[in-house]
Amino acid sequence: MKSLYSKFLLATILIMIFSSIAGFLITNTYYHQVTKQKNDAKNVAIAQSIIKHINEVPDLNLDHYLKTIGDVGYQIYIVEDNKKHKFYGGNYRVKDLPDSTIQIVLDGEIYHGMRDFPRETFVTGFFANYMSNTVGVPFQYNHQHYAMFLRPDIKLLFNEVHTIMGGWTLSMGIISLVAMLFFAKLLIRPITELTAATKRIANERFDTPLKIGRQDEIGQLATSFNTMMGQLQENDLMRKEFISNVSHDFQSPLLNIQGYAGLLKSEYITDEQRQNYASIIQTETHRLSTLTKQLLLLTSLDQSTRRMERKAYSLDRQLKATIQKYRWWLEEEGINLSMTLEPTTFNGDVGLLENVWENLLTNAIKYNRPNGDIQVSLTSSDHEVTVRIQDTGIGMSDVTKKQLFDRFYRADESRTKDGTGLGLSIVEQVIHFHEGHIEVESELGEGTIFIIILPNL
Repeated sequence: MKSLYSKFLLATILIMIFSSIAGFLITNTYYHQVTKQKNDAKNVAIAQSIIKHINEVPDLNLDHYLKTIGDVGYQIYIVEDNKKHKFYGGNYRVKDLPDSTIQIVLDGEIYHGMRDFPRETFVTGFFANYMSNTVGVPFQYNHQHYAMFLRPDIKLLFNEVHTIMGGWTLSMGIISLVAMLFFAKLLIRPITELTAATKRIANERFDTPLKIGRQDEIGQLATSFNTMMGQLQENDLMRKEFISNVSHDFQSPLLNIQGYAGLLKSEYITDEQRQNYASIIQTETHRLSTLTKQLLLLTSLDQSTRRMERKAYSLDRQLKATIQKYRWWLEEEGINLSMTLEPTTFNGDVGLLENVWENLLTNAIKYNRPNGDIQVSLTSSDHEVTVRIQDTGIGMSDVTKKQLFDRFYRADESRTKDGTGLGLSIVEQVIHFHEGHIEVESELGEGTIFIIILPNL
Protein backbone atom coordinates (compact mmCIF):
# COMPACT_ATOMS: atom_id res chain seq x y z
CA MET A 1 0.00 0.00 0.00
CA LYS A 2 1.41 3.36 -1.02
CA SER A 3 2.14 5.90 1.67
CA LEU A 4 0.26 9.18 1.88
CA TYR A 5 3.45 11.04 1.00
CA SER A 6 3.95 9.06 -2.23
CA LYS A 7 0.29 9.58 -3.13
CA PHE A 8 0.65 13.31 -2.55
CA LEU A 9 3.80 13.36 -4.69
CA LEU A 10 2.06 11.50 -7.51
CA ALA A 11 -1.00 13.73 -7.28
CA THR A 12 1.19 16.87 -7.37
CA ILE A 13 3.04 15.72 -10.49
CA LEU A 14 -0.20 14.70 -12.23
CA ILE A 15 -1.80 18.04 -11.36
CA MET A 16 1.18 19.94 -12.75
CA ILE A 17 1.13 17.88 -15.96
CA PHE A 18 -2.62 18.26 -16.34
CA SER A 19 -2.52 22.00 -15.63
CA SER A 20 0.28 22.45 -18.18
CA ILE A 21 -1.66 20.58 -20.89
CA ALA A 22 -4.91 22.34 -20.00
CA GLY A 23 -3.17 25.73 -19.99
CA PHE A 24 -1.63 25.00 -23.39
CA LEU A 25 -4.96 23.94 -24.89
CA ILE A 26 -6.74 26.98 -23.46
CA THR A 27 -3.99 29.28 -24.79
CA ASN A 28 -4.09 27.56 -28.18
CA THR A 29 -7.87 27.94 -28.36
CA TYR A 30 -7.62 31.60 -27.39
CA TYR A 31 -5.09 32.14 -30.16
CA HIS A 32 -7.34 30.59 -32.80
CA GLN A 33 -10.45 32.41 -31.58
CA VAL A 34 -9.05 35.86 -30.82
CA THR A 35 -5.33 36.45 -31.35
CA LYS A 36 -4.98 34.99 -34.86
CA GLN A 37 -7.14 37.65 -36.54
CA LYS A 38 -5.35 40.43 -34.67
CA ASN A 39 -1.98 38.95 -35.60
CA ASP A 40 -3.04 38.76 -39.26
CA ALA A 41 -4.15 42.40 -39.29
CA LYS A 42 -0.95 43.52 -37.57
CA ASN A 43 1.27 41.77 -40.13
CA VAL A 44 -0.80 43.12 -43.03
CA ALA A 45 -0.21 46.61 -41.66
CA ILE A 46 3.57 45.89 -41.41
CA ALA A 47 3.63 44.63 -45.02
CA GLN A 48 1.74 47.69 -46.21
CA SER A 49 4.17 50.01 -44.40
CA ILE A 50 7.05 48.25 -46.17
CA ILE A 51 5.29 48.75 -49.54
CA LYS A 52 4.55 52.37 -48.71
CA HIS A 53 8.26 52.99 -48.20
CA ILE A 54 9.00 51.29 -51.53
CA ASN A 55 6.50 53.53 -53.31
CA GLU A 56 7.79 56.70 -51.67
CA VAL A 57 11.46 56.12 -52.62
CA PRO A 58 11.73 55.90 -56.42
CA ASP A 59 15.44 55.03 -56.57
CA LEU A 60 15.19 52.43 -53.79
CA ASN A 61 17.38 49.35 -54.09
CA LEU A 62 14.56 46.80 -53.62
CA ASP A 63 16.81 43.78 -53.14
CA HIS A 64 18.94 45.48 -50.47
CA TYR A 65 15.90 46.90 -48.71
CA LEU A 66 14.08 43.59 -48.51
CA LYS A 67 17.25 41.84 -47.34
CA THR A 68 17.51 44.38 -44.53
CA ILE A 69 13.88 43.76 -43.54
CA GLY A 70 14.50 40.00 -43.52
CA ASP A 71 17.60 40.37 -41.35
CA VAL A 72 15.69 42.25 -38.63
CA GLY A 73 13.28 39.36 -38.09
CA TYR A 74 10.98 38.62 -41.02
CA GLN A 75 10.61 35.87 -43.57
CA ILE A 76 9.76 37.41 -46.96
CA TYR A 77 8.82 35.71 -50.22
CA ILE A 78 8.74 37.94 -53.36
CA VAL A 79 7.14 36.84 -56.64
CA GLU A 80 7.43 38.95 -59.82
CA ASP A 81 4.79 39.13 -62.51
CA ASN A 82 6.95 36.95 -64.73
CA LYS A 83 6.92 34.27 -61.98
CA LYS A 84 10.45 34.96 -60.79
CA HIS A 85 10.68 34.61 -57.01
CA LYS A 86 13.15 35.18 -54.22
CA PHE A 87 13.38 34.59 -50.41
CA TYR A 88 14.64 37.06 -47.81
CA GLY A 89 15.27 36.38 -44.12
CA GLY A 90 14.70 32.95 -42.56
CA ASN A 91 13.68 29.91 -44.59
CA TYR A 92 10.20 28.39 -44.56
CA ARG A 93 9.95 24.86 -43.24
CA VAL A 94 7.00 24.01 -45.49
CA LYS A 95 6.63 25.65 -48.91
CA ASP A 96 2.95 25.00 -49.50
CA LEU A 97 1.81 28.24 -51.13
CA PRO A 98 -0.31 27.37 -54.23
CA ASP A 99 0.10 29.25 -57.55
CA SER A 100 -3.55 30.30 -57.43
CA THR A 101 -2.91 32.22 -54.21
CA ILE A 102 0.12 33.93 -55.72
CA GLN A 103 -1.93 34.93 -58.74
CA ILE A 104 -4.68 36.40 -56.57
CA VAL A 105 -2.16 38.67 -54.85
CA LEU A 106 -0.56 39.64 -58.16
CA ASP A 107 -4.04 40.60 -59.32
CA GLY A 108 -4.23 43.13 -56.49
CA GLU A 109 -5.94 41.33 -53.59
CA ILE A 110 -4.60 40.89 -50.05
CA TYR A 111 -3.96 37.34 -48.82
CA HIS A 112 -4.96 36.63 -45.18
CA GLY A 113 -3.11 33.36 -44.66
CA MET A 114 -2.56 33.83 -40.92
CA ARG A 115 -6.25 34.48 -40.33
CA ASP A 116 -7.37 31.50 -42.42
CA PHE A 117 -4.64 29.09 -41.39
CA PRO A 118 -6.18 25.71 -40.43
CA ARG A 119 -6.77 25.11 -36.74
CA GLU A 120 -4.44 22.63 -35.11
CA THR A 121 -4.78 20.97 -31.69
CA PHE A 122 -1.23 20.79 -30.41
CA VAL A 123 0.66 23.43 -32.44
CA THR A 124 -0.65 26.98 -32.60
CA GLY A 125 -0.65 28.81 -35.91
CA PHE A 126 1.68 31.42 -34.50
CA PHE A 127 4.56 28.92 -34.55
CA ALA A 128 3.67 27.11 -37.79
CA ASN A 129 6.48 27.95 -40.24
CA TYR A 130 4.38 27.41 -43.34
CA MET A 131 4.31 29.63 -46.45
CA SER A 132 0.54 29.37 -46.33
CA ASN A 133 0.68 30.86 -42.82
CA THR A 134 1.64 34.34 -44.11
CA VAL A 135 0.04 37.57 -45.28
CA GLY A 136 0.33 38.60 -48.89
CA VAL A 137 0.11 42.10 -50.36
CA PRO A 138 0.59 43.36 -53.96
CA PHE A 139 2.86 46.24 -54.95
CA GLN A 140 4.57 47.78 -58.03
CA TYR A 141 8.22 48.53 -58.50
CA ASN A 142 9.67 49.96 -61.72
CA HIS A 143 6.34 49.36 -63.48
CA GLN A 144 6.50 45.68 -62.56
CA HIS A 145 3.81 43.87 -60.50
CA TYR A 146 4.97 41.99 -57.39
CA ALA A 147 3.39 39.84 -54.67
CA MET A 148 5.02 39.93 -51.22
CA PHE A 149 4.31 37.25 -48.63
CA LEU A 150 5.52 37.97 -45.10
CA ARG A 151 5.56 36.45 -41.61
CA PRO A 152 7.75 37.08 -38.52
CA ASP A 153 10.86 34.93 -38.14
CA ILE A 154 10.05 33.13 -34.87
CA LYS A 155 13.66 31.99 -34.35
CA LEU A 156 14.94 35.57 -34.35
CA LEU A 157 12.08 36.83 -32.21
CA PHE A 158 12.99 34.35 -29.47
CA ASN A 159 15.95 36.29 -28.15
CA GLU A 160 17.65 36.36 -24.75
CA VAL A 161 14.55 37.76 -23.05
CA HIS A 162 12.50 34.78 -24.15
CA THR A 163 15.28 32.45 -22.99
CA ILE A 164 15.26 34.14 -19.60
CA MET A 165 11.46 33.87 -19.44
CA GLY A 166 11.64 30.17 -20.34
CA GLY A 167 14.28 29.57 -17.70
CA TRP A 168 12.22 31.49 -15.17
CA THR A 169 9.14 29.38 -15.96
CA LEU A 170 11.12 26.14 -15.67
CA SER A 171 12.74 27.24 -12.41
CA MET A 172 9.38 28.28 -11.01
CA GLY A 173 7.95 24.83 -11.81
CA ILE A 174 10.86 23.01 -10.17
CA ILE A 175 10.86 25.24 -7.08
CA SER A 176 7.08 24.90 -6.78
CA LEU A 177 7.35 21.11 -6.93
CA VAL A 178 10.11 21.01 -4.29
CA ALA A 179 8.20 23.45 -2.06
CA MET A 180 5.03 21.38 -2.32
CA LEU A 181 6.93 18.21 -1.43
CA PHE A 182 8.45 19.95 1.60
CA PHE A 183 5.04 21.22 2.63
CA ALA A 184 3.59 17.73 2.19
CA LYS A 185 6.29 16.38 4.50
CA LEU A 186 5.36 18.94 7.16
CA LEU A 187 1.67 18.18 6.66
CA ILE A 188 2.06 14.42 6.93
CA ARG A 189 4.41 14.42 9.94
CA PRO A 190 1.63 15.06 12.51
CA ILE A 191 -0.47 12.36 10.84
CA THR A 192 2.46 9.99 11.33
CA GLU A 193 2.57 11.01 15.00
CA LEU A 194 -1.17 10.38 15.25
CA THR A 195 -0.67 6.90 13.80
CA ALA A 196 2.04 6.14 16.36
CA ALA A 197 -0.21 7.47 19.14
CA THR A 198 -3.09 5.22 18.09
CA LYS A 199 -0.75 2.23 18.31
CA ARG A 200 0.21 3.28 21.85
CA ILE A 201 -3.47 3.54 22.76
CA ALA A 202 -4.04 0.06 21.33
CA ASN A 203 -1.41 -1.14 23.81
CA GLU A 204 -3.20 0.75 26.64
CA ARG A 205 -0.52 3.40 26.93
CA PHE A 206 -2.27 6.70 27.64
CA ASP A 207 0.63 8.62 29.19
CA THR A 208 2.14 10.17 26.03
CA PRO A 209 -0.08 13.00 24.70
CA LEU A 210 0.57 14.49 21.29
CA LYS A 211 2.59 17.72 21.19
CA ILE A 212 1.37 19.35 17.98
CA GLY A 213 1.16 23.11 18.48
CA ARG A 214 -0.75 24.05 15.33
CA GLN A 215 -3.88 26.14 14.93
CA ASP A 216 -5.18 24.56 11.72
CA GLU A 217 -7.39 21.49 11.21
CA ILE A 218 -4.47 19.17 12.06
CA GLY A 219 -3.97 21.03 15.34
CA GLN A 220 -7.68 20.77 16.11
CA LEU A 221 -7.53 17.05 15.36
CA ALA A 222 -4.53 16.67 17.70
CA THR A 223 -6.37 18.56 20.45
CA SER A 224 -9.43 16.34 20.02
CA PHE A 225 -7.16 13.30 20.00
CA ASN A 226 -5.54 14.34 23.29
CA THR A 227 -9.00 14.91 24.78
CA MET A 228 -10.06 11.47 23.60
CA MET A 229 -6.86 9.96 25.00
CA GLY A 230 -7.54 11.55 28.38
CA GLN A 231 -11.09 10.27 28.35
CA LEU A 232 -9.92 6.79 27.38
CA GLN A 233 -7.37 6.87 30.20
CA GLU A 234 -10.08 7.89 32.65
CA ASN A 235 -12.41 5.19 31.30
CA ASP A 236 -9.61 2.63 31.56
CA LEU A 237 -9.00 3.55 35.20
CA MET A 238 -12.73 3.42 35.90
CA ARG A 239 -12.98 0.04 34.17
CA LYS A 240 -10.12 -1.39 36.19
CA GLU A 241 -11.53 0.07 39.39
CA PHE A 242 -14.97 -1.27 38.47
CA ILE A 243 -13.58 -4.77 37.86
CA SER A 244 -11.67 -4.59 41.13
CA ASN A 245 -14.79 -3.52 43.04
CA VAL A 246 -16.97 -6.16 41.38
CA SER A 247 -14.36 -8.83 42.11
CA HIS A 248 -14.20 -7.74 45.77
CA ASP A 249 -17.99 -7.60 46.13
CA PHE A 250 -18.34 -11.06 44.61
CA GLN A 251 -15.38 -12.54 46.49
CA SER A 252 -16.63 -11.62 49.97
CA PRO A 253 -20.05 -13.35 49.84
CA LEU A 254 -18.57 -16.30 47.92
CA LEU A 255 -16.00 -16.83 50.68
CA ASN A 256 -18.77 -16.64 53.28
CA ILE A 257 -20.88 -19.15 51.37
CA GLN A 258 -17.90 -21.45 50.94
CA GLY A 259 -16.92 -21.21 54.62
CA TYR A 260 -20.38 -21.74 56.09
CA ALA A 261 -21.16 -24.50 53.59
CA GLY A 262 -18.07 -26.27 54.89
CA LEU A 263 -19.26 -25.81 58.48
CA LEU A 264 -22.63 -27.32 57.60
CA LYS A 265 -20.87 -30.59 56.75
CA SER A 266 -19.71 -30.95 60.34
CA GLU A 267 -21.50 -33.61 62.43
CA TYR A 268 -20.90 -31.75 65.69
CA ILE A 269 -22.89 -28.55 65.12
CA THR A 270 -26.23 -28.01 66.79
CA ASP A 271 -29.52 -27.49 64.92
CA GLU A 272 -29.48 -23.86 66.00
CA GLN A 273 -26.00 -23.36 64.50
CA ARG A 274 -27.08 -25.18 61.34
CA GLN A 275 -30.07 -22.86 60.95
CA ASN A 276 -27.85 -19.82 61.59
CA TYR A 277 -25.27 -20.91 58.99
CA ALA A 278 -28.00 -21.68 56.43
CA SER A 279 -29.50 -18.23 57.06
CA ILE A 280 -26.11 -16.57 56.44
CA ILE A 281 -25.67 -18.54 53.20
CA GLN A 282 -29.17 -17.50 52.10
CA THR A 283 -28.41 -13.84 52.86
CA GLU A 284 -25.15 -13.95 50.91
CA THR A 285 -26.78 -15.61 47.89
CA HIS A 286 -29.49 -12.93 47.96
CA ARG A 287 -26.77 -10.29 48.04
CA LEU A 288 -25.06 -11.89 45.02
CA SER A 289 -28.36 -12.05 43.16
CA THR A 290 -29.06 -8.37 43.89
CA LEU A 291 -25.55 -7.39 42.83
CA THR A 292 -25.88 -9.32 39.57
CA LYS A 293 -29.23 -7.72 38.73
CA GLN A 294 -27.91 -4.24 39.46
CA LEU A 295 -24.81 -4.82 37.34
CA LEU A 296 -26.99 -5.97 34.44
CA LEU A 297 -29.19 -2.90 34.84
CA LEU A 298 -26.17 -0.56 34.92
CA THR A 299 -24.79 -2.21 31.79
CA SER A 300 -28.13 -1.71 30.08
CA LEU A 301 -28.24 1.97 31.10
CA ASP A 302 -24.66 2.51 29.92
CA GLN A 303 -25.49 1.34 26.41
CA SER A 304 -26.10 4.36 24.19
CA THR A 305 -28.43 2.30 21.97
CA ARG A 306 -30.85 1.53 24.84
CA ARG A 307 -34.25 3.07 24.29
CA MET A 308 -36.70 3.95 27.03
CA GLU A 309 -40.12 2.31 26.89
CA ARG A 310 -42.12 5.40 27.76
CA LYS A 311 -45.83 5.20 28.39
CA ALA A 312 -48.36 7.23 30.32
CA TYR A 313 -49.24 5.69 33.71
CA SER A 314 -50.34 6.65 37.22
CA LEU A 315 -47.22 7.67 39.13
CA ASP A 316 -49.06 8.05 42.45
CA ARG A 317 -50.34 4.46 42.21
CA GLN A 318 -46.83 3.22 41.49
CA LEU A 319 -45.51 4.96 44.62
CA LYS A 320 -48.36 3.51 46.70
CA ALA A 321 -47.64 0.01 45.35
CA THR A 322 -43.93 0.36 46.18
CA ILE A 323 -44.70 1.49 49.73
CA GLN A 324 -47.19 -1.38 50.15
CA LYS A 325 -44.53 -3.86 49.00
CA TYR A 326 -42.30 -2.89 51.92
CA ARG A 327 -45.04 -2.42 54.50
CA TRP A 328 -43.85 -5.53 56.42
CA TRP A 329 -40.35 -4.04 56.77
CA LEU A 330 -41.74 -0.72 58.01
CA GLU A 331 -43.75 -2.53 60.65
CA GLU A 332 -40.79 -4.69 61.60
CA GLU A 333 -38.60 -1.63 62.15
CA GLY A 334 -41.42 0.32 63.80
CA ILE A 335 -41.09 3.15 61.27
CA ASN A 336 -44.02 5.48 60.70
CA LEU A 337 -44.57 6.40 57.04
CA SER A 338 -46.80 9.25 55.89
CA MET A 339 -47.51 10.14 52.29
CA THR A 340 -49.08 13.00 50.38
CA LEU A 341 -49.56 11.98 46.76
CA GLU A 342 -51.34 14.08 44.16
CA PRO A 343 -53.02 12.08 41.38
CA THR A 344 -50.40 12.27 38.63
CA THR A 345 -50.17 10.77 35.16
CA PHE A 346 -46.57 10.60 34.02
CA ASN A 347 -45.01 9.54 30.71
CA GLY A 348 -41.96 7.43 31.57
CA ASP A 349 -40.35 4.01 31.76
CA VAL A 350 -42.39 2.13 34.38
CA GLY A 351 -39.76 -0.51 35.19
CA LEU A 352 -36.84 1.90 35.55
CA LEU A 353 -38.73 4.36 37.74
CA GLU A 354 -39.99 1.54 39.95
CA ASN A 355 -36.34 0.66 40.56
CA VAL A 356 -35.73 4.30 41.62
CA TRP A 357 -38.55 4.36 44.18
CA GLU A 358 -37.53 0.94 45.57
CA ASN A 359 -33.89 2.02 46.04
CA LEU A 360 -34.79 5.31 47.75
CA LEU A 361 -37.46 3.79 49.95
CA THR A 362 -35.33 0.82 51.09
CA ASN A 363 -32.44 3.19 51.86
CA ALA A 364 -34.80 5.37 53.90
CA ILE A 365 -35.85 2.27 55.89
CA LYS A 366 -32.36 0.73 56.11
CA TYR A 367 -30.59 3.85 57.39
CA ASN A 368 -33.42 5.18 59.60
CA ARG A 369 -33.38 5.11 63.37
CA PRO A 370 -35.68 2.73 65.31
CA ASN A 371 -39.26 4.04 65.43
CA GLY A 372 -38.28 6.77 62.99
CA ASP A 373 -40.37 8.54 60.37
CA ILE A 374 -40.49 8.62 56.57
CA GLN A 375 -42.42 11.20 54.56
CA VAL A 376 -43.19 10.66 50.86
CA SER A 377 -44.78 13.41 48.79
CA LEU A 378 -45.70 13.78 45.11
CA THR A 379 -46.60 17.09 43.50
CA SER A 380 -47.06 17.91 39.83
CA SER A 381 -47.51 20.90 37.55
CA ASP A 382 -47.82 21.48 33.81
CA HIS A 383 -44.03 21.40 33.42
CA GLU A 384 -42.60 19.04 36.04
CA VAL A 385 -43.21 16.33 38.61
CA THR A 386 -41.52 16.41 42.04
CA VAL A 387 -41.08 13.39 44.33
CA ARG A 388 -39.74 14.02 47.83
CA ILE A 389 -38.60 11.22 50.19
CA GLN A 390 -37.52 12.33 53.67
CA ASP A 391 -36.29 10.16 56.58
CA THR A 392 -35.12 10.71 60.13
CA GLY A 393 -32.09 8.43 59.79
CA ILE A 394 -28.35 8.69 60.33
CA GLY A 395 -27.81 11.36 57.69
CA MET A 396 -24.63 12.01 55.69
CA SER A 397 -21.50 14.13 55.90
CA ASP A 398 -20.50 16.56 53.15
CA VAL A 399 -17.79 14.14 51.98
CA THR A 400 -20.36 11.36 51.64
CA LYS A 401 -22.78 13.58 49.70
CA LYS A 402 -20.07 14.38 47.14
CA GLN A 403 -19.44 10.68 46.42
CA LEU A 404 -22.96 9.45 47.04
CA PHE A 405 -23.67 8.50 43.41
CA ASP A 406 -20.26 6.92 42.68
CA ARG A 407 -20.42 3.25 41.88
CA PHE A 408 -19.53 0.89 44.75
CA TYR A 409 -19.22 3.80 47.16
CA ARG A 410 -20.38 3.01 50.68
CA ALA A 411 -19.88 5.47 53.52
CA ASP A 412 -18.22 4.40 56.74
CA GLU A 413 -21.50 4.73 58.63
CA SER A 414 -23.16 2.15 56.40
CA ARG A 415 -20.50 -0.52 56.06
CA THR A 416 -22.33 -2.75 58.53
CA LYS A 417 -25.48 -2.54 56.43
CA ASP A 418 -26.31 -4.92 53.60
CA GLY A 419 -25.69 -3.12 50.30
CA THR A 420 -23.81 -3.15 47.01
CA GLY A 421 -22.96 0.52 46.53
CA LEU A 422 -24.74 0.49 43.15
CA GLY A 423 -28.31 1.47 44.05
CA LEU A 424 -27.89 5.26 44.03
CA SER A 425 -25.77 5.10 40.86
CA ILE A 426 -28.70 3.39 39.18
CA VAL A 427 -31.09 6.00 40.60
CA GLU A 428 -29.04 8.88 39.21
CA GLN A 429 -28.72 7.33 35.75
CA VAL A 430 -32.43 6.56 35.50
CA ILE A 431 -33.31 10.13 36.52
CA HIS A 432 -30.91 11.56 33.94
CA PHE A 433 -32.30 9.07 31.44
CA HIS A 434 -35.66 10.80 31.95
CA GLU A 435 -33.96 14.22 31.53
CA GLY A 436 -34.56 15.06 35.20
CA HIS A 437 -32.28 15.73 38.16
CA ILE A 438 -31.93 14.66 41.78
CA GLU A 439 -31.11 16.81 44.82
CA VAL A 440 -29.90 15.64 48.25
CA GLU A 441 -30.23 17.48 51.56
CA SER A 442 -28.67 15.76 54.59
CA GLU A 443 -26.85 16.31 57.88
CA LEU A 444 -25.26 13.74 60.15
CA GLY A 445 -27.77 12.54 62.72
CA GLU A 446 -30.54 14.71 61.26
CA GLY A 447 -31.81 12.54 58.42
CA THR A 448 -31.81 12.81 54.63
CA ILE A 449 -34.11 14.25 51.97
CA PHE A 450 -34.03 13.06 48.33
CA ILE A 451 -35.82 15.37 45.89
CA ILE A 452 -36.43 14.03 42.36
CA ILE A 453 -37.60 16.50 39.70
CA LEU A 454 -38.79 15.07 36.36
CA PRO A 455 -39.96 17.07 33.32
CA ASN A 456 -43.64 16.49 32.64
CA LEU A 457 -43.46 15.75 28.91
